[in-house]
Amino acid sequence: MARSLALALTAAASLTVAALAAPAASSAAVPRPDADRGVGRSAAERALVYKATAKYHVHAKAVAAGYKPDKYCVFDRAGGTGALGYPHFNHAYDNSLDPAKPAALYYEDDGHGGKRLVGVQWLVYDRDQKLTTDDDRPTLFGVPFKGPKPGNFPGQPVHYALHLWLWKANPRGLFETFNPAVTCLPGTTRP
Repeated sequence: MARSLALALTAAASLTVAALAAPAASSAAVPRPDADRGVGRSAAERALVYKATAKYHVHAKAVAAGYKPDKYCVFDRAGGTGALGYPHFNHAYDNSLDPAKPAALYYEDDGHGGKRLVGVQWLVYDRDQKLTTDDDRPTLFGVPFKGPKPGNFPGQPVHYALHLWLWKANPRGLFETFNPAVTCLPGTTRP
């Protein structure tokens, strides 16, 4: 089931990328109505993320690709509702602004002993490592990253982060940090 879903999503993402790229290639002199707002580019970038991450619905493929699983589920400790799920970081993609190379994948328990892919994240280190300046704030999909934020673990630099809830709808928004539709099962969070 997961394999056929991943194949279908990959095919759909490929068709979306092709459809978005074709008008630009065939009619470069004719301005598109969304060109000024970057809507077409943002949709094309999201389609690249779909295509690049669809294979990671098979959890073992994400691990084989270098995404290291955290054994703990991350929830909003600031008193809000929602969670990120289980982060899987590939630090080779830290500082990546490539839509196809997110630094993190987020999974939730699927209710059958496995993991279900729910979201992705890009992480970019702050140039001056000061929480009080943000003149190097990156953007992706036309959306500014959140931060700068202190490291989440010893040794992690001050950074900017952008979450994308590509595989599970977030009622708060596509790019919000925590997703109230994602929960951590009892006993799965960091003590």
